[in-house]
Amino acid sequence: MPDLLTTDEAATYLRLSQRKLYEFLAKGAVPCTKVTGRWLFPRAALDRWVMAGLITSAALAQAAAPPIVGGSHDLLLELALRESGCGLASLPEGSKAGLRRLTRGEVMIAAIHLHGLESDDAQANVSAVADAPGLRDAVLISFARREQGIVTAPGNPLKLSDIASVAKSRARLAQRPPGAGAQLLLLALLARANIAANDLALVKPVCATGMDIARAVRSNRADCGIAARSVALAAGLNFLPITWEHFDLVLRQRDYFLPGPQALFGFMRTAALRERAMELGGYDVDAIGAVRLVN
Repeated sequence: MPDLLTTDEAATYLRLSQRKLYEFLAKGAVPCTKVTGRWLFPRAALDRWVMAGLITSAALAQAAAPPIVGGSHDLLLELALRESGCGLASLPEGSKAGLRRLTRGEVMIAAIHLHGLESDDAQANVSAVADAPGLRDAVLISFARREQGIVTAPGNPLKLSDIASVAKSRARLAQRPPGAGAQLLLLALLARANIAANDLALVKPVCATGMDIARAVRSNRADCGIAARSVALAAGLNFLPITWEHFDLVLRQRDYFLPGPQALFGFMRTAALRERAMELGGYDVDAIGAVRLVN
C-alpha cells in the first residue's frame, strides 16, 4: 500500500464509509493534506491517529483549543508566527505555565525550554511531556537549539563571568517568573554552584520575558539577567554564554494537522526561517520540525 492514500484508499484502510471520512475531514479531525485539489492521507499519520484513540467520538466531542501559542517567548518563534500567516496568537507566560494551559485546553501549542536542577539534560523537555498525566496524546516538535547566557550592560562593567561572580559581586540580577525556562536554568546554575538564592541581589518585580530582562538591564534597573543570545544582540547588550538548550513546541496529536499549526510548520521548513535565525543569532535550526516525542 502506498505511503500517501487517496480518499477511497483511506476510507478502505480505516474501514469507514467515504461519508464518515468526509465528516472527520470537515471537523479537521483526520490527518491529511490537499495537493492540487485532491485530499491525500499519510498512512503513517493515520496509524498514529488511530493508535492514539483520536477516532473515538469522545475525542471528536472535545472542544477545539483556541489558536494560541502559550509558554515561553522567543524572538525567532515570534517572527515565525507573524510571517507564516498561521493565525496563531502568542501568550508568553513561561514554559511550565504553557504546559499547564495546554493540559487544560486553553492553548493549542506550548513552547517550552526546561532545565533540571542537577544537569542541563537535553531530554528535559521530552521527560516533562512524557510524564505529564494530562498529555498522553501529545507530540513534541523541535523548533531550535538556542544559546542561553547572562546578559549584562555593554562592555560588562562589573566584569561578570558566571553565576558565582554574579553572587560574589552582588550584581543586581533581574529574574523571570517561577516556571519560566530561564528561571529554571538560574535555579539549576545555583544548585550546581552550591549558591543559595538569598546570596543574590534579586531585582523585583520579575520580568515577563527575556526582552523585559534586556530592558531592565538597559535602563539600569538591573545589572544582569538570564536570557538568550538573540535577546542580547537585539538589545545591544553584552552576552556571557552558558549553555545550548532545546526550544520545542508541544501540542496534542489531534491538533497537529489543523491549518494553523500546519502553516507554522510549513514556514519552519523554509529557507526564509533559516535566514532569520542567522540574522538573530544564537540559534541552531538543523533539526527544526523533527518529532522528538509522540506520547
